Amino acid sequence: MFRNSLLLIFAACTLAGCGGENTGSNVQAPGDEKPAKDKVLEAGAKLMQDKTPLKSFNAYLDGFHFYNGNINSQMEAHHYVSQLNEDMYQAIIFDGNAADAKLMGVEYIITEKLFKQLDPREKLLWHSHHHEVKSGSLIAPGIPEVAEHELMEKLVSTYGKTIHTWHTDQERSLPVGAPMIMMGFTKEGQLKKPLLDQRDKRFGVSTAKKRENRADIPMPQVDPLANAWEKGQVRQLVISSKPDSALHKH
Repeated sequence: MFRNSLLLIFAACTLAGCGGENTGSNVQAPGDEKPAKDKVLEAGAKLMQDKTPLKSFNAYLDGFHFYNGNINSQMEAHHYVSQLNEDMYQAIIFDGNAADAKLMGVEYIITEKLFKQLDPREKLLWHSHHHEVKSGSLIAPGIPEVAEHELMEKLVSTYGKTIHTWHTDQERSLPVGAPMIMMGFTKEGQLKKPLLDQRDKRFGVSTAKKRENRADIPMPQVDPLANAWEKGQVRQLVISSKPDSALHKH
């Protein structure tokens, strides 16, 4: 079923384009202008080098994340997704969809079937996608409504594990600081309305209408160990000054 959705997506992208170049990066990376020699080498590489792994990132999703343990620190996230098989996807996340977009992090997405097999401690690092889909805040820009609806039917019961490595939302012009585990929203009123309204305006979409359109998508039963932040069980990455021997004592 999902592969049929992707075929519709590909066809729509070919005919109409897939929504992009409307969201610039949050920061400007420091450094000198790219030399002419580098531009020539880049152009040659574009023509001559094979980039097979990148070619599989053929679906585009736009949604929102927040730092695990700090729901007030929110940002828009542009996902470029590759489907590995029926039960697993991987996504590259950027802070925009224009040429200057910065690579913020990655997300791994798995189905409920695979999530059930995870160790209980591992599940605490993952978030569900039920609310993002049902609320209409997760969109697939540029594709027909029918194709997006079928895609969301598949995603509604999935789980994601997300890590951001460049915190451009904090206006950090370099990828400094510890990588951070991110979470997804689970209830109405959590996502800041101005952030959502700005996104909708840029893409010319209505989250409210998408929510209505997805009312027929069944709400899954969410694993109680996912979205652990709701129960005060926050897991986050930190930079430690302990020697390696101390870090591996278990």
